[in-house]
Amino acid sequence: MGSVLALSSAPGQSWPFSTEPAPSRWDAHPAHWDNPPRWERRDGRLPNPGSFHSLHRSCKEVFPQQIEGVKMILNKTLSSFFKASHTLHLSAVSPSYYRFHVEHLQTDDNSKDKDAPALIGEMDSSGSLNAHSLLHLTERVRARTVFQTQQSQFVTWQFETEYRGNDFTAAVTVANPDILRESVILVAHFLQSVSSGLVLGGELVYHRGRTEEGGILTLAGQYSRPNWVVTLNAGKGGAHASYYHRANKQIQVGVEFEASTRTQETTTSFGYKMELPEANMVFRGMVNSRCIIGGVLEKRLTHFPPHLLWVLL
Repeated sequence: MGSVLALSSAPGQSWPFSTEPAPSRWDAHPAHWDNPPRWERRDGRLPNPGSFHSLHRSCKEVFPQQIEGVKMILNKTLSSFFKASHTLHLSAVSPSYYRFHVEHLQTDDNSKDKDAPALIGEMDSSGSLNAHSLLHLTERVRARTVFQTQQSQFVTWQFETEYRGNDFTAAVTVANPDILRESVILVAHFLQSVSSGLVLGGELVYHRGRTEEGGILTLAGQYSRPNWVVTLNAGKGGAHASYYHRANKQIQVGVEFEASTRTQETTTSFGYKMELPEANMVFRGMVNSRCIIGGVLEKRLTHFPPHLLWVLL
């Protein structure tokens, strides 16, 4: 899960009580944490639905991460449990930056996910820090803590516990608790597999402060087949619908619809992803109802560790 600013699934905004966008780097989580449900199980039981925040993941991965300029990423595996990466973004439109990212991987042989990151940290050239800690308390219980700073100011501190049953997932998150200001944010998620392809659930977000108090309930549903997935989130804050389709091994497409009751705006986006394994290249493109067109071409250098990405507009 992302930061507290990205906890709500209300469309058109990152968080219902804040107009600030969530940090782009931390909207996504390690893949092992939000694995989508398996299509079917050999024992005939219903699959686990996965995490609430992974419902739209298949579609979102088709769309390019919009950047202006050139981004270079250098990945280095220092050992079997420690990885580091350097990111340099150069742009004439937005401020350029440098980020240093490290991951300490879990090496417990008894762990269900042996490659699950236990500690993740990232710092950029402005001094902002993002730190994640992910722990498998038991085979079914996972705990996570997140700390984020914006330069010298603390922005987010949150604590999350998730329980995964055979055919359901339940999670509770406590974000930015402050006893002196009498404020806290509570988020509860629940997903239930109804059939091998149908998942139903919801999200309840509650915010309490000295001057305001409120809650948002969002209902969610997902129906999946081997080659396509349809997902819908709807609530007081608006609606978010997505459709993902894998045409073949090289081409994937996605369509997203977002409507916000707060901003009274709707957006429809179409994205596609094309993989060229022979050339070690991946192209992602998108166009939306606001007439915004973008594309990102990612090239893996065969004899060097870095990834080179640049934008085609």
